[in-house]
Amino acid sequence: MFPVIEVPDEADAFEQLGTKPKVWFRAKGNERCLFKYIIREGGHTTGEDWSEKVSSELCELLGLPHAHYDFGIWKGQKGVVCPSFVPDGGRLVHGNEVLVRLSEEYPGQKFYKVRQHTLRIVLTILRDGDIEFPINWERFEGIEQAIDVFVGYLMLDAWIGNQDRHHQNWGFVVDQDRKIHLAPTFDHASSLGWNETDEGRWERLRTKDQRRSVERYVERATSAFFSSPTSEKPLSTLDAFREAAKFKSIAANAWLKRLAQVSSATVGEIFKRIPSRRITLAAKKFATKMLEHNQRRLLALEVNK
Repeated sequence: MFPVIEVPDEADAFEQLGTKPKVWFRAKGNERCLFKYIIREGGHTTGEDWSEKVSSELCELLGLPHAHYDFGIWKGQKGVVCPSFVPDGGRLVHGNEVLVRLSEEYPGQKFYKVRQHTLRIVLTILRDGDIEFPINWERFEGIEQAIDVFVGYLMLDAWIGNQDRHHQNWGFVVDQDRKIHLAPTFDHASSLGWNETDEGRWERLRTKDQRRSVERYVERATSAFFSSPTSEKPLSTLDAFREAAKFKSIAANAWLKRLAQVSSATVGEIFKRIPSRRITLAAKKFATKMLEHNQRRLLALEVNK
């Protein structure tokens, strides 16, 4: 089983960053760590903890630079623990900070349905050759710039159905030497059907109505990116990756090659290691079905080399 980290009771550095409450504390070895609560929606506990943990393990399989998450508990409250990926003397710059600097009219304090949060402007920013790879991450064949790594983040979003890549869920780490690095991918809790009820999951798993199937469910997943400021709807998670692949086809194919090497059996082993009190059987089956279908959809894409 994956371990469950006991957060010390005295941890009290409360922070309301983004949309969820968080608590900072010092782990053994004085490592600065973040504890994030599980929230409740519609009368049921969501799966933010297991979806975050599973996504972290999937990043590991792909070789994506990512924030590391473990199960945690603080004062009886379940959640996840994440060691800080910002080095001493450094700081995290969120995407909205950069976008506001580019345009004073950019709605930096709004999280969702921000039409100005276009994929094109984000990729343009990431094309800057001065942006370095995430700290302590080594490139591989086909990955030449920070933007190429971000293409991998978009592939991950399409695979896990992450609809929460808003402008505070990507960014840069400025180290003590003022070098700018792409931040590792982080905050994937809104993935894998995390907020569905077990009743809804079983219904979709068993139905013969294609309109209510798991396949149709994942195809409706939307990203937090828009095609243009005048777009009525955001891009789907698959289309966001597809559009990025047009800009950086070599990188897209490099990440798809890694995705193709991930087997269903390997993914299944991740779910087996989740403590039973953290996830239900319905959630396991629903999430694995999502991953299988999204993997097929991604690998079926024709990306020009």
